[in-house]
Amino acid sequence: MATVVLVGTLDTKGVEYGFLRDRLREAGVDVLLVDAGVLGEPQVQADIDREDVARAGGADHAELVRTADRGVAVDAMGRGAAAVLARLHAEGRLDGAAAVGGSGNSSIAAQAMRDLPVGVPKLIVSTVASGDTRPYVGATDVTMMYSVVDISGINQISSRILTNAAGAIAGMAGATVPQGAGERPLVGATMFGVTTPCVTAARERLEELGYEVLVFHATGTGGQSFEALATGGFLVGVLDATTTELADELVGGVLSAGPDRLEAVGRAGLPQVVSLGALDMVNFGPRDTVPPQFEGRNLYVHNPTITLMRTTAEEMGELGRRIASKLNGAEGPTVLFVPLKGVSAIDVDGQPFRDAEADEALFAALREGVDPDKVEVHEVDADVNDPAFATAMADRLHELIRLERQDADRLHQDAGPDAPRR
Repeated sequence: MATVVLVGTLDTKGVEYGFLRDRLREAGVDVLLVDAGVLGEPQVQADIDREDVARAGGADHAELVRTADRGVAVDAMGRGAAAVLARLHAEGRLDGAAAVGGSGNSSIAAQAMRDLPVGVPKLIVSTVASGDTRPYVGATDVTMMYSVVDISGINQISSRILTNAAGAIAGMAGATVPQGAGERPLVGATMFGVTTPCVTAARERLEELGYEVLVFHATGTGGQSFEALATGGFLVGVLDATTTELADELVGGVLSAGPDRLEAVGRAGLPQVVSLGALDMVNFGPRDTVPPQFEGRNLYVHNPTITLMRTTAEEMGELGRRIASKLNGAEGPTVLFVPLKGVSAIDVDGQPFRDAEADEALFAALREGVDPDKVEVHEVDADVNDPAFATAMADRLHELIRLERQDADRLHQDAGPDAPRR
């Protein structure tokens, strides 16, 4: 029987958690109730009490009560809930996790759930689920359901919503992955609309070579998800063809993946083939949302909700310096492919972002900054979407992965048959 862990503040939402627990049991799953509350008395009996949760987060529950600082309490109970859920999962006592509440309870639950592995069902019914959910979901597979009404008692609406939530998490927790899944090694790739032909051709080539390719949309969160899977041990190598999120981070666009983008894979030591896809652009929302300081720049309305801005030669030079520094720090085999005739579908002859001078500033900074003893560089007289360019990247990644496997097998043989494999 699957087990769903409910985590929440039982002093303020205990009635709702009791209702959800009962619906889950009716749906045929076991339930563990984790109390992350602080101030009031629990309204329902927990399986793991608040004192245990606080200790797991490195805090003393009595002290949290005494200081009565809501922000400190939410942070401490979030850390504790994360530790408790991780332990329950490691012990085989968690097949899914769920929570209900407002912003505070959602923050605690989201912090706890984000540390669970990708693929473990996670559901939060929340009053904030119809707004910006990125602070809660992050780069993980947390599912959020809008509560419609406040989480304040059981009524005709909330009873329907919570019953639906119970059915959803019960179904997810009991779902079985089809046979055949997980047979091929996984490779991650990054893509944008303007690099789709490149990544499609590379994906098809890698599939011919026996890999399953996970493609991530380079929208900020997409890059974060890509790197989280890579460092989580899911991938054997990456084809980071579309590093456009670095341009948004540098210039102030809306699709930044943060300042550490392009570093996690290198720290993990995974084989990586990297290119410069869509570094010719910074992303904004609708045309009227472009910051006024950028009026007069080369702007292109990609669609009604996305406006692109061409990066300048100065910006491209700085991107080259940053990329060189990040790649030089990689611990694993790293190869850079440079498409000399354009880095996106609209950075080729006749297209609105073609700017050979700006591109050359990028290439020159890379030539100067990349350490040839650490990074292998291929300058190719083609644009990024040329099928030959894509195939060359895929073939080189395959070679890197194959060599890594051979090295791992050799180390295993030298260490003896009882040694663990990498």
